[in-house]
Amino acid sequence: MKKLSFLLFTLLVISSGFAQETEVVISKKDYAIFSSETGKKAKPQDIVDELKDADVIFFGEEHNDSIGHQLQLMLFKLMFDSYGEKAVLSMEMFDRDVQYIMDEYLQGLIKQSYFLKDSRKWSNYKDYAPMVEFAKEKGLAVICANAPFRYVNVATKHGLDGLMKLSEKAKEALAPLPYTLASGAYKAKLDALMGHDPSNPDSKPSYDMIPGQSLWDATMAYSIYQKLQAKPDSKILHLVGRFHVDEHFGIVERLKEFDPNIKVVVVSLDGSAENFPKVDITEYKKNGEYLIFSDPEVPKSY
Repeated sequence: MKKLSFLLFTLLVISSGFAQETEVVISKKDYAIFSSETGKKAKPQDIVDELKDADVIFFGEEHNDSIGHQLQLMLFKLMFDSYGEKAVLSMEMFDRDVQYIMDEYLQGLIKQSYFLKDSRKWSNYKDYAPMVEFAKEKGLAVICANAPFRYVNVATKHGLDGLMKLSEKAKEALAPLPYTLASGAYKAKLDALMGHDPSNPDSKPSYDMIPGQSLWDATMAYSIYQKLQAKPDSKILHLVGRFHVDEHFGIVERLKEFDPNIKVVVVSLDGSAENFPKVDITEYKKNGEYLIFSDPEVPKSY
């Protein structure tokens, strides 16, 4: 039989109403948290306490990691306990052009079925539903942070020239144009992901993901920046694929361009570390201030 904590989580979120009762039980054996600075194990509350002197926690997730999603919910609840209505959830999983739909749902103006239909939710929304429902219950803000994929596709195919042809209404769903493209070590990391071998001058990436990835990064950073401009005392938990924030690349770089004084904490989750739970964190330290390793044997959410 698989771990009880995973089964409890599954039962809570698989229902017609995405269970209002979102209490989740996590076994401490399912994960290990380390502080990169000290090399010692840490607790979820340690991460939340960092917000006393910071503005944003970037939780770099693996989208299908069931333990990671439970920890996100735990962190968000701990943030509410510590900071009350200052706690804000920000999500890669929703685009900026559906922000008003999210707000309507959180305010109780529209039914859940219409929210789910019109918000272009991800196929694994069940993994994030408990966090949105908690925000709704407590009256907390949720930022729909991402750029719509249709415009990311424009960036990939036609570059900045294509984006500049969009209507002013369409541009509201994006970071201000022009935006900064990934460069240096981050670009090399992205190119390597697409099969580029830097030691081979004739090697080229199989697909140029730089314009699209950079638009995602810049837009999510801008969404967070806008929230902090409107409410400077916000304490934001941003959920995003770890590739966008590991090593303080991507979104973190773009956010610092908007305001270098914004203080961030990067949490990087790895669900495939060898020898779990006895992980040698040496090679992971560069990824973020906190490193989370989840048990690879716990079933993924999809």
